[in-house]
Amino acid sequence: MKVTTPRLTQNVLTVEGRDGGEPVLFVHGNVSSAAFWRDTMAALPDRYRPLAVDLRGFGDTDPAPVDATRGLRDYSDDVLELVETLGLAPVHLVGWSMGGGVVLQALRDRPAAVRSVTLVNPVSPYGFGGTEGADGRITHPDGAGAGAGGANPDFVARLQAGDLSEESPTSPRSVFRSSYVKHPVPDEDFYVRAMLTTRVGEAHYPGDAVPSDAWPHLAPGKSGVLNTMSPTYFRLDDLPEIDPKPPVLWIRGADDVIVSDTSLFDLAHLGALGVVPGSPGTPAQPMVTQTRAVLERYGPYREVVIAECGHSPHLEHPAEFGRLLAAHLEEA
Repeated sequence: MKVTTPRLTQNVLTVEGRDGGEPVLFVHGNVSSAAFWRDTMAALPDRYRPLAVDLRGFGDTDPAPVDATRGLRDYSDDVLELVETLGLAPVHLVGWSMGGGVVLQALRDRPAAVRSVTLVNPVSPYGFGGTEGADGRITHPDGAGAGAGGANPDFVARLQAGDLSEESPTSPRSVFRSSYVKHPVPDEDFYVRAMLTTRVGEAHYPGDAVPSDAWPHLAPGKSGVLNTMSPTYFRLDDLPEIDPKPPVLWIRGADDVIVSDTSLFDLAHLGALGVVPGSPGTPAQPMVTQTRAVLERYGPYREVVIAECGHSPHLEHPAEFGRLLAAHLEEA
């Protein structure tokens, strides 16, 4: 269904015949759409009302430009406005990858509207790239090492072209296989086509990049998806200070190569491996460690690690994921 709010018109997936019950709102990650939640929504117990939103510039939601200087707030404000328009509060929020950061930002800004939070392989509360240590210290003041400049240009071009092939390691299908999941999953074509709904450009994915004097000589620009997660714009140091504090369930795949303490998408770690030349020894961003440090200060949370699982537990281990989610919702 389409829901028009003062900010934009958002596309929301629902489950037929499930118009009542406690609302559960699912938020997808980067280069994906609400379609990634299709089976998770259908498997949710009948007492819940599942909804999944396409973020701006993804799926069938309006491709409004993204102001990265607000961090993830263009997305989280859209989500909060959707919650208000549909009268969903207090709502259970489930966020995957970048969507985990969107959910945490919404929680930080309006905790009373949130009944529970489920994080699925979420971006660190200190963003993606450009930080070090458990406390998320920014390596360089300009955020060097984070932002749109880190995107592979061939992947961006193939995404824009709607490439469904598997001929190149940088095709969306190959990236799905190598990075989104550890093992093949059913309906791969369905998910790859959902990836291809991503709008491409400086206002969307990946965004604009600027040069930096510091290695790796790129810094975040001011617009677009990847820049929203730069530590210069997105930091949740004060998340533990909010009140009330709804319970948080953190589910992650043990073998995630995207969100990891040794992420293959972190330029600092790639520099240490010699993949990106010229590294002065910049340490990798310990993304998982950072998330754990913030949540330990936050209080009511539980971490569950699923073995033999990559970046997408809801696709790779749907039964276990559904059991964990249902139990968390029941307890909230």
